[in-house]
Amino acid sequence: MPSIMIADRDPNERTGMSWLVSSCAIPYKQVLSAGTMAEVFQLMESQTPEVICLELDMIGKGQWERLKLLVEQYKPTVLVTTAEATFERAMQGIELHARDLWIKPQTPEYIRRVLTRCCQERSSRNQINQESSGSTGLFREVSYLDLFFPRPMHGNAYAMMLAQLEDPKRHPELLRFFEDYPFRDKPILLPLSDGIVGVFPLDDPESVTHLHQTGKRLLMDWEAMGDSPLFLVMYDSRQREQSLHEAYKDASQALSIRFFKGYRQLWIVDDHVDWATIDPFLTPSEQRLWVDMLHGGDQEELKQWMYKHFSYKEAPFPDPGILRIRLTSILAQVRRYMKSHGLDHGELEKEYHRVFETILYSPILYRIVACLLLFIQSLMDLVQNQGDEVRADVIEQAIRYMERRYTDAALRLEDVARHVDRSPAYFSTLFTQKQGTSFRQLLTAMRVKEAQRLLMETTLSIGEIAHRTGFVNANYFSKIFKEKLGTTPRLLRNQKKR
Repeated sequence: MPSIMIADRDPNERTGMSWLVSSCAIPYKQVLSAGTMAEVFQLMESQTPEVICLELDMIGKGQWERLKLLVEQYKPTVLVTTAEATFERAMQGIELHARDLWIKPQTPEYIRRVLTRCCQERSSRNQINQESSGSTGLFREVSYLDLFFPRPMHGNAYAMMLAQLEDPKRHPELLRFFEDYPFRDKPILLPLSDGIVGVFPLDDPESVTHLHQTGKRLLMDWEAMGDSPLFLVMYDSRQREQSLHEAYKDASQALSIRFFKGYRQLWIVDDHVDWATIDPFLTPSEQRLWVDMLHGGDQEELKQWMYKHFSYKEAPFPDPGILRIRLTSILAQVRRYMKSHGLDHGELEKEYHRVFETILYSPILYRIVACLLLFIQSLMDLVQNQGDEVRADVIEQAIRYMERRYTDAALRLEDVARHVDRSPAYFSTLFTQKQGTSFRQLLTAMRVKEAQRLLMETTLSIGEIAHRTGFVNANYFSKIFKEKLGTTPRLLRNQKKR
């Protein structure tokens, strides 16, 4: 037998309705009562009544969306009452998929007939569900607990669908679309805050092929009627020992492929996603290249570099989180370019922060790349147009010069001071004040960092690496290397081999 919740601000209305249910012997197993929307929400989530008789006038503006979400989630039979016979109230009833709308006062006989009919309909529906579940009864009990906790599936084969819209506010609309969709095998739908999960039974081998076709048709049919782009993952899991919790984790990972493919896509997976390994930061040589590209003003070269390094078409893809870090590493070079030309203020500063937020939060990679390129091009155009009006910062000029020349063992502070047209004493003091470290310490750090990379990535001898990174000889190189990193070059390389 179903349960019913009577929600009305007037305690006399609630008492009268409860009395009517009991005196007329309408077979509800439980009659719940709510006088506020807080009580309505609490009872819907804890008791899940199958029939709700709700006064529309008690719903506040800030409570409407939550109520609709709970109705979508628990699917009770809704009856609405109101003292206002207005078009607005009628539309609210329609939005809640109300079974009937009562204008107060309503006759007890009419209320009795409607409540009896709703009770009978819910009882019949429950019986049909129990009979139709048959051998898959255990599958029909799939719930949110199965997604978030490792629980066995008792031998039932299943497939999982994850659907996510670009506009998450429209997920209730997508849920209704799925509920009305003519699936061959009706899925159990579990709406989440950031998408919708569907769990399908797999009764025979052909079900898998059918699910793939269903995914493509779903995408096309939604696009035909909706203007909010959809990304769909169909996860085929015929491994009977795998729990829904494990499948959900794998499918959620696959949802991240949207970062590379964009929306309006179907992605079919049958295992967890293996991300490709990439360095999240620019190497010293890449940093030097970026400095040269920015200050050289070659926009086409810079654009081609971005397309080459961020155009991922096929799996395996790198982890989107690591890729975002790499993009911020590029933005750091752009930041230095801005500071060196005095562009880190006003609207340009605000735009820089907008680009940074785009890198962190935009769901699609190609949008991030396009946004970053447009920002860089606008900076380069401004520098070119301003010409001598924008003078590079002295210390930034000096660091760029050091990055190009640090491999020269004869490089001295006096050489760099001469390059930026400052006296060595003044330049040394200014350098330490602005960088928080001395010229010699930064130069050594540049050399050690590049030496560390060569030790790990090449088979060059230690003597050759010392020569290439600006150290006078291998012994001095080994001494400085150990002072800075706590280990010798040879030990570091041997660790890599092991």
